[in-house]
Amino acid sequence: MLTNEMRDTLIKRALDAWHRAYAPYSEYAVGAALLTESGKIYDGVNIENAVYPLTICAERVAVFKAVSEVEKDFQAIAVVTRNGGTPCGSCRQVLAEFGLETVVLIADLDGNLVHELTVADLLPYAFGNADLEAARD
Repeated sequence: MLTNEMRDTLIKRALDAWHRAYAPYSEYAVGAALLTESGKIYDGVNIENAVYPLTICAERVAVFKAVSEVEKDFQAIAVVTRNGGTPCGSCRQVLAEFGLETVVLIADLDGNLVHELTVADLLPYAFGNADLEAARD
């Protein structure tokens, strides 16, 4: 269960990460903090590129850092943007790969919790391994 203290910690870590984002083109910085079931927190920032498709979102950076450290079971992720924006479709799909019940905390730059939902709430009817298995049958 996600405690209020952990919610606050994740939002603070995501806000700290937000300050390190590299967003010279959109000027839309994003910070993320991902809590694994083991209790470790991995942060991420969006990193833009002049070749726009090469840009990567903060949420995916956090997930990829965790997975590269053999962490694949996630409890929650906090995402901070200036206006409380939600993860993009690509990030939703990547998060869905590792668990539809992962809690998603969306906060603004003042640290205010704007939304608390799950990956399943963000991506209903998510495509996953079961869909691939069904197609093979």
